[in-house]
Amino acid sequence: MKFPVYNIKGETTGIEIEIPDDIAQLEPNRHAIYLAVKRQLARMRQGNHSTKTRADVRGGGKKPWKQKGRGGARAGTNRSPIWRGGGRTFGPKPHLYDVHLNAQVLKLARKSAFAARIQDGSLKVVEDFKFQQPKTKELFGILKGFKTEHNHVILLLQEYDTTLHLSARNIPYCQVQKSAAVSAYELVRHKMILLQQSAVQPLVEALQNAQK
Repeated sequence: MKFPVYNIKGETTGIEIEIPDDIAQLEPNRHAIYLAVKRQLARMRQGNHSTKTRADVRGGGKKPWKQKGRGGARAGTNRSPIWRGGGRTFGPKPHLYDVHLNAQVLKLARKSAFAARIQDGSLKVVEDFKFQQPKTKELFGILKGFKTEHNHVILLLQEYDTTLHLSARNIPYCQVQKSAAVSAYELVRHKMILLQQSAVQPLVEALQNAQK
């Protein structure tokens, strides 16, 4: 499938670039995308919440009263979970919120997410551009030319570019990423993909290797 290449003003240049049909026309696997997004969101959680059990709460070393003879319930410590000021039963402890997925599922999810963006018309291939120094205003003007200035957009590059990353830092809905490293979550989260012309081949190679 061929896609037109746009310049930074949002106008077609007359050049077309091809993305293989096994990627562009793939039937997206929605469940694989769901699992990949769920996994990445889970891995973003810190998991550092912690509560004190009866072993952690200070005090409670002395038996409050003798075992028998009072007519009341026996008690071994005043830091029991049923006492005010006591420890918490089965409270949360630090742990990882990781969801294990096979590598093939993750690769299928990324390929499916990219195919879904192609099929809903959210992919624009744009000619390569760079800035000599960080220019948020210039990058905003480029996004405005593609009518994406108020939508979540991801700009995919062939290689990491510090200047473009700094230019996008103050645009809350814009992210810059290497095309070969983009995840299924990032493709789903952003409603528009601006793919630089030189970044097409690395992305295609990464997605085609997903079949192996």
